[in-house]
Amino acid sequence: MPWTPDAPNTVFAGDNLPVIAALPDGAFTLIYLDPPFNTGRTQQRQAITTKRSPEGSRTGFQGRSYETIKGTLTQYDDTFADYWAFLEPRLIEAWRLLNDRGTLYLHLDYREAHYAKVVLDALFGRDNFLNELIWAYDYGARTNRRWPSKHDTILVYVKNPKTYHFDNAAVDREPYMAPGLVTPEKVERGKLPTDVWWHTIVSPTGREKTGYATQKPEGILRRIIQASSAPGDWVLDFFGGSGTTGAVAAALGRRFVLVDQNPEAIEVMRSRLPEATRFDTLDA
Repeated sequence: MPWTPDAPNTVFAGDNLPVIAALPDGAFTLIYLDPPFNTGRTQQRQAITTKRSPEGSRTGFQGRSYETIKGTLTQYDDTFADYWAFLEPRLIEAWRLLNDRGTLYLHLDYREAHYAKVVLDALFGRDNFLNELIWAYDYGARTNRRWPSKHDTILVYVKNPKTYHFDNAAVDREPYMAPGLVTPEKVERGKLPTDVWWHTIVSPTGREKTGYATQKPEGILRRIIQASSAPGDWVLDFFGGSGTTGAVAAALGRRFVLVDQNPEAIEVMRSRLPEATRFDTLDA
């Protein structure tokens, strides 16, 4: 049975590209994506990026044309061309699946964020870029040979810059870093978050911990879902992983669709998500 917006919260088990290709246009107000970070061995390859061009060889959104640009052969830390050949068609589907109130949050590390910005500018349009969010934390390896990397990047793009949903008043406030410089009333109320988010990782001994390797903190997803969706809206995460997006969406009164092909992820989500959640496959 095809998925429709009157379905219950749903987790699909399987390859996410055919699953999301079968979902209806404009069904989601919020899409959060935390794809596998592109880390691996150093190789030589040609970089492939995409840009809008009147002479482009393929047609994209709103009749725009694009051409594929092959860069100079150089070295990258990861399999860059293969990675974007994997991710770009999924970003194209994300654009299709957002409604006019919709927002995409793409969560990446520093190795890929600048390439992603170029691709998303082409797919969504530069006027639809909303924010570059920095999630800063303090864990992991130390080094004396460079500044240690202690942040992830979350790129935020909207479907329609005139009608997208954003409600910062709904977001949990945070403490002032210099409370002595503001009034006691402001200290009591807290301040609205900026585009730099200081938040710890999931504690190895904390309540949230599921044991899933790439689990993200509920606090990060809570802020995203509060700001960029309203109660009753549909939220999509097609790299579902540990199910944090679904758990937070349900707690905030949103509806969700998650997708993952990793059996370990599916089992974690079965134990973590509300009992009413439907687990399905594309051909079910």
